[in-house]
Amino acid sequence: MSGEFRHILRIIGTDIDGTLKAPYALRKIKGISLNLANAILKKAGINPDVRAGFLTETEVERIEEIINEPTKFGLPSWLLNRKKDLETGKDIHLISADLVLRTKMDIERMKEIKSWRGYRHAYGLKARGQRTRTTGRTGKALGVKKKEVIRKEGK
Repeated sequence: MSGEFRHILRIIGTDIDGTLKAPYALRKIKGISLNLANAILKKAGINPDVRAGFLTETEVERIEEIINEPTKFGLPSWLLNRKKDLETGKDIHLISADLVLRTKMDIERMKEIKSWRGYRHAYGLKARGQRTRTTGRTGKALGVKKKEVIRKEGK
């Protein structure tokens, strides 16, 4: 551990709170779960109980290297968020803006091919089999509002 404590770290374009323990600090990066964060720290040889502010520059660089190419360091494919990618056919892991962009592209592709999930996304409905009879009523007229409008028109 270095003697200097940093309150804010910059890892892969994300500001991270230095007071958090290392796995919880890595979770602040979009696309990294707690399990993946623990696996990254184990591969980097970093104690997961250390606070993120005490990480040295070399440890941060090692973490970034593992995050950028997790399969190269032997992380299992079930930890990755993009298995058998449509474009490359490989198991890859996306983070931050790349993850958001690819998710939007996937939804647009589903809409174009008019799959069931694409249809549900296009019409703003639930796409994963949830009930819709009582929940998911946002954006529609509610009974109370109608009564208020009728009451105002009647006066």
